[in-house]
Amino acid sequence: MSGWKAKRFWKEARVVEAEGGFQVMLDARAVKTPAKSPLVLPGRAMAEAVAAEWDAQQGEIRPETMPVTRSANAAIDKVGVQFDAVLDMLAEYGGTDLLSYRAEGPKDLVARQAALWDPLLDWAAERYDARLRVTSGVIPVAQEAQALARLKAALGAHDAFEMTALHDLIGISGSLILALAVAEGRITLPEAWAASRIDEAWQAEQWGADEEFEIKEGKRREALEHAERFLALSRQRN
Repeated sequence: MSGWKAKRFWKEARVVEAEGGFQVMLDARAVKTPAKSPLVLPGRAMAEAVAAEWDAQQGEIRPETMPVTRSANAAIDKVGVQFDAVLDMLAEYGGTDLLSYRAEGPKDLVARQAALWDPLLDWAAERYDARLRVTSGVIPVAQEAQALARLKAALGAHDAFEMTALHDLIGISGSLILALAVAEGRITLPEAWAASRIDEAWQAEQWGADEEFEIKEGKRREALEHAERFLALSRQRN
């Protein structure tokens, strides 16, 4: 039985209205999460994206080809049931934010970091009244408690579905500020990616690109792009 894998048993995947949002029906059966909770999506757009993923399955069901479904499951089964713990974990990135830690040299790399990161720190200071301090090298810099509290409050204003997307935006980029800037529309996803990979891009320019590393970077970018898409779907409530 260990080799058994689920296969398609339904003819049609469709979206129906449900209490609290929308559900996906596989013929007459409602989709549930791995924890057996009802998979109730906040908006029709997300539900239609989930239905499309289920409808695209042919023969053996392949969860790795269903990113919206997997993120929705995580929002309900994981983030929703331990929201405060997830919020605490993600808010901690403010204390070690990528944008606060600058290279000591060479001058070109230092200048690139300043050009892309300083405006975002200025934006966060104005938008949230949260000014993060900057340091060079690896020596830790202590951030003001009030600044971190304000950034945490901004993060905590999002619901479980949005927080699921922000989890990956923050974790992959290494920056709470970058994730909030994407969420607020201050920067685009390509701009966030470029800002988060300054060091890697500079290294590649100096020493050439490593094929294996480039493959891993491609997967990280795909995951970041999915997080942005899931965030957008989370906000479409009609």
